[in-house]
Amino acid sequence: MDSINSKNSMSSKNVINSIVVRGTNWVGDSIMAIPALRELSRIFPDAEIVLLTRNWAEGIFRDANFLDRIITFEPGKWKIKDALIQSDVLGEHAFDLAILLPNSFESALATRLAGIPRRIGYNKDLRGLLLTDPIAVPEWKTKRHEVHYFMNLIAEVEKRFVGTNTVLCSEPYSTLEISDDRKAEARRILMESGVDSTRKVVALGTGSTNSRAKRWGVDAYAELNDLLQNELGANVILVGSADESNIAAEVIKLSKSPPIDMTGKTGLAEVAAILSVVDLLVSNDMGLAHIAPAVGTKTAVIFGPTNPVTTSPFSQNAVVVRHNVECSPCMLRDCPIDHRCMTRIKVDEVLNICRDLLSPAEETNEL
Repeated sequence: MDSINSKNSMSSKNVINSIVVRGTNWVGDSIMAIPALRELSRIFPDAEIVLLTRNWAEGIFRDANFLDRIITFEPGKWKIKDALIQSDVLGEHAFDLAILLPNSFESALATRLAGIPRRIGYNKDLRGLLLTDPIAVPEWKTKRHEVHYFMNLIAEVEKRFVGTNTVLCSEPYSTLEISDDRKAEARRILMESGVDSTRKVVALGTGSTNSRAKRWGVDAYAELNDLLQNELGANVILVGSADESNIAAEVIKLSKSPPIDMTGKTGLAEVAAILSVVDLLVSNDMGLAHIAPAVGTKTAVIFGPTNPVTTSPFSQNAVVVRHNVECSPCMLRDCPIDHRCMTRIKVDEVLNICRDLLSPAEETNEL
């Protein structure tokens, strides 16, 4: 599947005419790669820039003005099968350069099998021989934000193929565009779901598909929901993927004033648009916590076992809610002890942050 976007044109003497970028495999990583993709568009203004990504990610980048096309694929269950699927898709096009954002072996194998003459990516997962330009993983990888990891790769592309060194002098810009038509449709969906357009709207992201340890308690979310509705007079909606529907159901069961459940009822493109027109997102460390601030919405993201230094939302629109505990960040998917990194975050604390972010001094999205 191809979709077409527009990219500003500038004069250039670059010999690279067509570039395919293998996109990341997670929602949050996709957002954190936006500054790198923007820089790639800037340093290759006349080249066609194509994103190869999994089907779900098209909804994130649908209105991106730094891409010319998006090619999607349905990943295979095994690495070799996945590589063959990608190489078949790539073989239908002629690319001069492949840039690999993920560190996976299959992404490198796919571009090699597709015969793309230049292939650049980080030298990880035993794939160095498959790349024409393997890049050493920087020593600071675990100490700086992931945005800089992607930017560093594009800086290497610039040095090798353009002969300049400007990428790392640029301020990372992570804003994601949502068209007016998509925003209008999102407002329609919200109103048809029962949202009162005269009141502020707070979205809650209560799940996390890849880690139970990332989840703030369902009882805490239920209490926060009741306070948001009854003390702050806000609409509350629950957002997330279908895989998180069971968690949303638990929150609803524990709530005295049930929120509007939109979990799993829209695709990622619609969720991104919905997040662009609500007033606030409160969520665990999950993909939606990266999308909301990128589309311009205030976000309070609750961190526990993961490291906000490297993977927090890269935006001034985001506030990290976190308590320093001796075992965090542990990066574990299940807590082996008492989940103290999450249980020490109290509902009143989060409610006060919500109150501040929803204050009149803050700009309010209008339905």
